[in-house]
Amino acid sequence: MIVAIAVTQPQAPARQARRNSPMYRAWQRYRKNWFAVAGLIWVVIFFIIGIIGPWIAPYSYTYADFLHMHSGPSWQHWFGTDTVGYDVFSQILYSIRYALEIALGATCVSFLIGVILGLWAGLAGGIIDVIVMRAVDFMFALPSFFFALILMVLLGKGIFPMILAIGVPGWAGYARLIRSLVLAMRNGEMVEAARALGASQWHIARRYMFPNVVGSMVVSLAFGIPYDLTAQAGLSIVGMGLNPPMPSFGNMLAQAGANILGFPWLLYFPAGVFAITLLSFLFVADGLQEAFNPKGGV
Repeated sequence: MIVAIAVTQPQAPARQARRNSPMYRAWQRYRKNWFAVAGLIWVVIFFIIGIIGPWIAPYSYTYADFLHMHSGPSWQHWFGTDTVGYDVFSQILYSIRYALEIALGATCVSFLIGVILGLWAGLAGGIIDVIVMRAVDFMFALPSFFFALILMVLLGKGIFPMILAIGVPGWAGYARLIRSLVLAMRNGEMVEAARALGASQWHIARRYMFPNVVGSMVVSLAFGIPYDLTAQAGLSIVGMGLNPPMPSFGNMLAQAGANILGFPWLLYFPAGVFAITLLSFLFVADGLQEAFNPKGGV
């Protein structure tokens, strides 16, 4: 009995501390939102399919079954075939892989540029803050989709050009968010004490600023990914996306639009998967916003 007490006593404070941690409390708030939980499950499935999709696809995206062109859903082709004979189900699996690569890459580019410029403007102030914020105003005044179109024309088609074309115009929102958070904390007691002790701006940003804005940045990233998914689909629809036969949701939707009356399955399946994915990401982002920025309660 003495041994049991000695073992369990140190665990109770540790368990209580874990339950009082910000991440644990955020998860408790998040799990109460059933739409957010359902969205998270689909997002996880989407990521898993993006990783293993090419290995579980019944056909290669370059294989065309000329004997079954315009074929409806069947046991041989679950989601039917398109106008060339490509298997729609396999095309969707490959499209998920490319969609994730481009969306995550573009989001990382936007996020890194925005965080660096936002921290720099918020901490430095003065003329640097003015220059960065005028650049932010310019980026918001110029439609990001048209900016992406211009970059695609200059860079050419492909995965890496699409990452840059979508990611570079998207930094302004992250920069403005980070700057506002930094300005709110710049005159705080912790930052003032660190500055009085001679800490550098980089140390203050890394040690005090960055940890306190993680929650807001995670929420912003969760909203940014579905936007980048939509942007790459839009670029493909207007003919500035991936070159066929590389599949993408935009290419599939563009082809389906011209054949919707005769072959509706070309639209229903890719559009359904794409719509559910966008809604799932938005549900996750909404759940994260409530978890990290609660309006009340736990």
